[in-house]
Amino acid sequence: MSIVDTMPDTPWPLLRMRDIRKEFPGVRALDGVSLDVAPGSVHALMGENGAGKSTLMKVLSGVHPAGSFTGLVEIDGAPVAFGDVAAAEAAGIAIIHQELALVPQLSISENVLLGHEETRYGVIDWGATHARARDLLRRVGLDENPALPVSTLSIGAQQLVEIAKALAKRVRLLVLDEPTSALNETESDRLLELLLDLREQGVACVLISHKLGEVMRVSDEVTILRDGRTVETLTVERDAEGRPSVDEDRVIRGMVGRELDQRYPEGDGAIGPIRFEVSDWTVDHPTQAGRRMVDGVDLALRSGEVVGLAGLMGAGRTEFAMSLFGRSYGRYVRGALLRDGEDTRVDDVAHAIASGVAYVPEDRKSLGLVLDDDIRHNTTLAALGRISDRGVIDPGLETVEAQRMSERMRVRSHGANQTVRTLSGGNQQKVVLGKWMFTRPELLILDEPTRGIDVGAKYEIYLIVRRLAAEGACVLLISSELPEILGMCDRVYAMCEGRITGEVPGADADQETLMRLMTRTGEAT
Repeated sequence: MSIVDTMPDTPWPLLRMRDIRKEFPGVRALDGVSLDVAPGSVHALMGENGAGKSTLMKVLSGVHPAGSFTGLVEIDGAPVAFGDVAAAEAAGIAIIHQELALVPQLSISENVLLGHEETRYGVIDWGATHARARDLLRRVGLDENPALPVSTLSIGAQQLVEIAKALAKRVRLLVLDEPTSALNETESDRLLELLLDLREQGVACVLISHKLGEVMRVSDEVTILRDGRTVETLTVERDAEGRPSVDEDRVIRGMVGRELDQRYPEGDGAIGPIRFEVSDWTVDHPTQAGRRMVDGVDLALRSGEVVGLAGLMGAGRTEFAMSLFGRSYGRYVRGALLRDGEDTRVDDVAHAIASGVAYVPEDRKSLGLVLDDDIRHNTTLAALGRISDRGVIDPGLETVEAQRMSERMRVRSHGANQTVRTLSGGNQQKVVLGKWMFTRPELLILDEPTRGIDVGAKYEIYLIVRRLAAEGACVLLISSELPEILGMCDRVYAMCEGRITGEVPGADADQETLMRLMTRTGEAT
């Protein structure tokens, strides 16, 4: 038999992973997962939070070294055993995590070529280093001076710097974990186009994302994981008009194991009188005197109502929310918050909480949670008086209350003593929600509450929000996803350049109307 006769009919996949199993204390994260990635393709890895996507990619990239898992990993048909990240990078595999691995104080060049600087006689040749960095930046479509500090760039630009950094290592397989979760629409489009360009250059990409529209737009194949197992791999073909052969509902069914007939739960329609009113709320930048970030905002919130606040990145939504929550952002200029028609003190966080105001921040990891602490302490942290007797915390009562709240939030964990860092993103978000629900808020401000979590967990959070509204609370929902605003909100305010530019009843709102208001400059309406 000739060598030709023994060769496979199709080329080896660039990556083959077979029967991958990985355990952590008390939990099996991967239970026999298999994955093939072809050269020069975009392969999406989908699944609910906790399905094992990130763990699988950490196995591939050497974060979890050989010996800490079982199963077979092959590159170009040859078995590999990466002992660390450097070994995986030497084989052309690079991973870009959701939390970017850049050094803010260093220049773009220093970040892109960190450990791979151009040298001459053992000394860094900065001219050559900047020149090479400039070429790599050009390849990812970023026109910036490579001598600038990375900290001066937007998050979207920093994502491109990360990709340029991977290309400097002659990457063959690029893994991107939720790369667009913190990007605006323009930056997301730019990044997705770059993935298609890299595909044309022969670079394979594994894309982990919960944004189904983006996945369907760029992916050649979609592998779905559920509960640490491979469910199926779908091939995505496109017709002459570019429409994918696989629809979003098909992917959702594979992810959650059931039909998800509704993306957004219905409200009960029982909207009461105005409970909270914001009047002429005005805030300046915290360090740049006279730079107005929130300019004369007026809005009203009724009990039982979910009110949306829509705007493009930089519109001032988060600045408004944080400044309202105990003046946590900026320099307060003027304005009032009225509760039941009476002025309410929110001049610090303690007074805001005492006034029934709660704020779920967009960055749950740095602003919403103490990651190295357990669910119990995180849940009760904002309302210690409820589990204390004469200033002394009752540990038994704290455990009972935290467990009760976890059950109400449907947090999937091993108990109230589990460290929050070990939870999936969706369950971390539920802990943040539980923390603020424990304060019994009358006004709950939600800032990007479903960012970076899967469609199943999103629906559970939507149910929690609707339940809170049905109990009579006021909810202000800030989201960059217009379908989420349209699906969840009874009324929507649009914001641009720190001002409210319009108000639309939920029944009359559509994406075109909101986008027109979100891009309106000049005087507020």
